[in-house]
Amino acid sequence: MSDVHILKFSIMRYFIIMFAGICFLSACKSSKIPAENNKMVFDKEAHRGGLGLMPENSLPTMINAVSLGATTLEMGVYITKDKKVILSHEPFFNHAITTKPDGSYIDEKDERNYNLYQMDYSEIVKYDVGMKSDPQFPDRQKIRGPKPLLSDVFKFVKEFMTREKRPYPFFNIEINTNPATDNIFNPAPGEFVELVMQVVMRNDMKKQVIIQSADMRTLQYLHKTYPKIKTSLLVNAGDRNSFRKQLTDLGFEPTIYSPEQALVTSNLISACHEKNIKIIPWTINDKAKIESLRAMGVDGVITDYPNLF
Repeated sequence: MSDVHILKFSIMRYFIIMFAGICFLSACKSSKIPAENNKMVFDKEAHRGGLGLMPENSLPTMINAVSLGATTLEMGVYITKDKKVILSHEPFFNHAITTKPDGSYIDEKDERNYNLYQMDYSEIVKYDVGMKSDPQFPDRQKIRGPKPLLSDVFKFVKEFMTREKRPYPFFNIEINTNPATDNIFNPAPGEFVELVMQVVMRNDMKKQVIIQSADMRTLQYLHKTYPKIKTSLLVNAGDRNSFRKQLTDLGFEPTIYSPEQALVTSNLISACHEKNIKIIPWTINDKAKIESLRAMGVDGVITDYPNLF
């Protein structure tokens, strides 16, 4: 058995053992099990799985989020040199969360040199992204582990939900593309979408995924090629275009309109609902604000703290 296979086997065995304990504790702590299944009711989305509580975009974090009542797991994905789809918020190893294989840390000025698109997954799994302290989230648990494959996330969440007799969550998968970084930090939109959809199709998750992006090129390609897949248009507070102009530029009506919370108004909510588009703002980390937005009529929220649900 090669060193790579030994490494992968060891990592998988570690997660299986660790998950057994985590799943048991989470099931014990869990209160109300969501009754809805495959319906877009008020959507409780855990941002990067709930990075305020546990390491972002990690397998244990996703399991913890659904145990706390999250109905959708939000996650970012990128592509490795050997065309694997992995969970990551950035296309490189973020200095704030990364420990190198030798136990040292990455300097912020050097982090972009650790380009995931230029690294095979067998190399990427040697880096830990769960044990370094982050002052921004002082109460976040430390759990050792690498960036996981999207396919492993589907597998472990599905196994957990089946075992616990819970309805499957949705998976809100963010594809970050940008014309300035195409073929440098990420594939061009068409290839990126195809690689993600291959994993979705192989795992029979077509009905459970939402593909979100702030890059209209990515959503346009997805809508044209996979018109039945749910889409979410991400909008930053700095975008000064009107809602109408954004939809005109996009060329179709997405399933979800996902604005930064500062953009949410009653008029925007009404405009979305008039077109049968759900509005799910980000990132709300205050329980009172979540309830306020819910009372205004939003269809869900994205938060770093799924325990607020």
